[in-house]
Amino acid sequence: MTTLHHQAERPVRTDVSARVTYDSTTKRPRLGPARRVPFGRLLGPVLLVAVWSITAGAGWLDQNDFPAPWQVVDKAIELTQQGVLGDNLLVSFRRAMIGLALGVAAGLVLALVSGLSRLGEAVIDGPLQIWRAIPALAVIPLAIIWLGIGEEMKITLIAAATMIPVYINTAADLSGVDVRYAELAETLGLRRSEFIRKIALPNALPGFFTGLRLSATVAWLVLVVVEQTNASSGLGYMMTFARSLSQLDVITVGLAVYAILGLTTDTLVRILERRALRWRKTM
Repeated sequence: MTTLHHQAERPVRTDVSARVTYDSTTKRPRLGPARRVPFGRLLGPVLLVAVWSITAGAGWLDQNDFPAPWQVVDKAIELTQQGVLGDNLLVSFRRAMIGLALGVAAGLVLALVSGLSRLGEAVIDGPLQIWRAIPALAVIPLAIIWLGIGEEMKITLIAAATMIPVYINTAADLSGVDVRYAELAETLGLRRSEFIRKIALPNALPGFFTGLRLSATVAWLVLVVVEQTNASSGLGYMMTFARSLSQLDVITVGLAVYAILGLTTDTLVRILERRALRWRKTM
């Protein structure tokens, strides 16, 4: 009784296996990351723009080689008022989102087949690993011959590229499910469909969201490539046309828009991931 009373009064307990000390009132680890920084993901980009502004204002950056931030903002406003930036942005956004949706869906289906079946893994994994090693730029000539220079070619290449990260990360988590869960499912008499729905898929969600974040970035990267090849609209076309006229400020506007789109997409996926994985306890 004395020992139990003594343990109840202890304000701190130590988890020996993790070597982390926890406070008994808050249940939060004393070690690990500190509290979340408000708008922390904007801190790095803001500092980057600040350094860019300082170097341009101090004359350390040759504005003939790279325009100052205020020049880029003025050009972006001008292009927006002319309708050039808005129209091309909508075209690029549509291509990227359709390609991303198709790629994520295909990657998820292939991951389920490969991650839950030895035969499926043997048939699917090899060809996708080969495709993963081929740069999208190298496939463009064949894609043009097969699909032409229209929207089908651009969306297909984006979908084919964004499929890979979702497939790899989701399949890895599916095949990495602890065998003890499978043994427990057999003991409880779960059917295979119930095992997939209640055990396999929840365990694969972290990998799926990691793949989704990578795929969202890949979508914009591939979009840049396909829009600079036989395109008549889109941000990539706008930048290519500006290059022919040596309009460095327009090119920089396009790069800035791509950067904003990439950061925004990644942030939205992170928010969705946090809400979907609330049950997971991590630092």
